[in-house]
Amino acid sequence: MPDLKEILKLTRSVGWGAADILRTYYNGTHKNLDVQYKDSDPVTAADLAVNRFILEKLQAALGNEDFAYISEETYKEEQTKHPTSQWSWIIDPLDGTRDFIQKTGEYAIHLALVREHRPVLAVVVVPEQEKLYYATKGGGTFVEIRDRQTTPLKVSLRERIEDLTLVVSRSHRNDRLEYLLQHLPCQNQKAVGSVGCKISTIVEQQADIYISLSGKSAPKDWDMAAPELILTEAGGQFTHFDGRPLQYNTGDINQWGGLLASNSQFHEILCREGEKILAEWEKIKS
Repeated sequence: MPDLKEILKLTRSVGWGAADILRTYYNGTHKNLDVQYKDSDPVTAADLAVNRFILEKLQAALGNEDFAYISEETYKEEQTKHPTSQWSWIIDPLDGTRDFIQKTGEYAIHLALVREHRPVLAVVVVPEQEKLYYATKGGGTFVEIRDRQTTPLKVSLRERIEDLTLVVSRSHRNDRLEYLLQHLPCQNQKAVGSVGCKISTIVEQQADIYISLSGKSAPKDWDMAAPELILTEAGGQFTHFDGRPLQYNTGDINQWGGLLASNSQFHEILCREGEKILAEWEKIKS
């Protein structure tokens, strides 16, 4: 059993180092982002530089015998190396690349350590806020600022379902998702980029719900693994609409279906509502 306390210390250090690299690109010290497109999603020089940095630091400290390393930028090579590894790192060096390019400030770094398909340690860094969120299974969620001061976090408590606020994407929208959002019992909305930034707004009590719906494509393991543990250790819930937990490092990197992240109040009600509304949408479209 790896020493999670020492690994968490290492991961937080790596997270801050990765944030420093991203900010040099974001603030223009590195002039050329070299934006390219992979499956219609942008990839920049910043994604690749931070990916290299994270993998080099983790592998230098931990080796690559006992751990698989599944990163957005390298997963195709890595999946074949450790197909049965009990422990796997799931990494997104830059979640919210479009927001990074558009300079909204709403981008994040995701680092999750997964054991047997479930996260046990997570770090999410939001560089432009100079905040690092971390959690371990059963250990709670904390936010750390640059001087290393830490504060425990808990999700909100609202009296009525109508008072809940949804945090939504600006770019990943379609008619099916719009129909769902329009018919939920809560109508307050806040637009934020990056899944990591969205979940940070929930643990900071600025919002209460995030919904992801797959369509022709789906969010990936590295979008969800670290944010999930940050949310659940702060008292929230993050499940499929049917209540199933998310599974990671299964051989399929896609997180298909309807996913609901919430402050846990009304979670089951919202899951049932979501399924009902989507069934109505299918009838309308058929």
